[in-house]
This record gives sequence, structure tokens and C-alpha cells, in this order.
Amino acid sequence: MKTFLSIIIPCYNERENLERGVLQEINQWMGNQKFNWEVIVSDDASTDNSRELVKEFLKSHKLFHLLENQHGGKAWALRHGLNKAKGEWVLFADMDQSTPISEFDKLLVKVPENNEVIIGSRGKVRKNFSLLRKIASSSFRIFRKSILLRKIDDTQCGFKLINTKVAKILFNKMKIFDQSKNAQGWVVAAWDVEFLYIANKYGNQIAEVPVKWSDKDETKGKNRSVMKFAKESWDMLNQVLRVRMNDMKGMYN
Repeated sequence: MKTFLSIIIPCYNERENLERGVLQEINQWMGNQKFNWEVIVSDDASTDNSRELVKEFLKSHKLFHLLENQHGGKAWALRHGLNKAKGEWVLFADMDQSTPISEFDKLLVKVPENNEVIIGSRGKVRKNFSLLRKIASSSFRIFRKSILLRKIDDTQCGFKLINTKVAKILFNKMKIFDQSKNAQGWVVAAWDVEFLYIANKYGNQIAEVPVKWSDKDETKGKNRSVMKFAKESWDMLNQVLRVRMNDMKGMYN
């Protein structure tokens, strides 16, 4: 019987989240599903003991797999997971489970409507979101919608369900991987914008679905300095402009 769903979870220094049992939560909920599934933890060269924690979990959970990748950032980790996925559909989900796995049902109901890309949308009221992040998120959304993807409210939610064949085609067209070879840290990037822009450009049907979201990230890297946060935000804005420039140059044709 074919695997219906591959859940791909990017991982970089997620010790605190792993220790509070996020993989157990996912396994418990997925165990009640009637379709075949797998979970791929795609590790981006973590420098804490995340890999060891995942390996220990894998000993008693055969539907979970670990990819031990070289460092390249979140988009690279997702791409490695996508290349190994056996499911007809892939679900991108963040390790911290800020959007709980149970919200998958809301995305699944959109599959029969011929949608090929189904994305979670966190809305404007986001529980446990700091004031700084609220301001930055709102500013990014306004700027991004003025440049591209005007009909999509939330491009950055980490909860996305995509037809696997479509996802592989679109990822192969993305140019962000040309800029991620010398990644340092957990590269904060607007890869989602490029992915969705290409999906829209090639006529893939995209559905945006409201999902529950509450910041549950317990990693030390969550508390970034204001200067680093500002730099990451500036980089993301530049990446949005780069997507527009790439398209003007015919790089997505």
C-alpha cells in the first residue's frame, strides 16, 4: 500500500523542543490515522544533541526517519527531506509544533478541491508572539504584498501541505539554494515566498487555510538580539526583492 503522507520536519538545535516530547505528540496523533504515513526529521547539522535525541526516539518508532545533512539552512533541510519522501503528499511542519499536527485535518479537506499547494495561515492575532515580532511580521506582510503574492496573507507559516510531485518540480526551480551554500546558523529566509511565487506563476492551485498557532518554541536560539533580528528582517526583505528581480530576468521560465 502506497504511503499517502510524508511529514518533513526541519531540525537545527531543537534539543529543548525534543525534550518536551514533540515527536511523541506527533506519533500519538498520527497513530490514529487510517492512511500510511512517515515522518522525516531532516537535521541541518545541529550543534547540540538533537540528532542523538532523535536517534533514541527512532529505536522504538519505525515510521520516523532521520536525515543527517550538511549545514545549509531551513530550505536545504526541507529539500533533502523532500528528495527522500515516499508519500503522495508532503507536509512541512516545524519541530516546535506551534501549529499542532492535529491542524492537518483542516488542510486535508482541501485536497479533493484540486488544490496542489495548501498552506496554513496564522492570522494577525498570534498567541505568545512578542511585540517586536508582531511589528516585524506585519511590516513584512505589507511590504511583501506590495511586491508580490497580493492574495496570500501568510506566506511564512511553517505548516504546508503540497503534492509531492509538484513540490519537487517547484523546489528545483528555486534560486535561493544558490545563495545558501555558506550558511551560518539557522538561516532565516523567505524561501516560502519564492516557492509560492513560482507555484502561482506556473498555475498551481493554492489554498490558504486558517490554523491554530501559538509560539511554543523553547530553543535558546528563539531569543535573538535586536540587532540580529533586524538583520534577519532586512535579509528577508531583500529576498522578496530578489524574487521579483529573478522573475524579471526570466530565471523562472
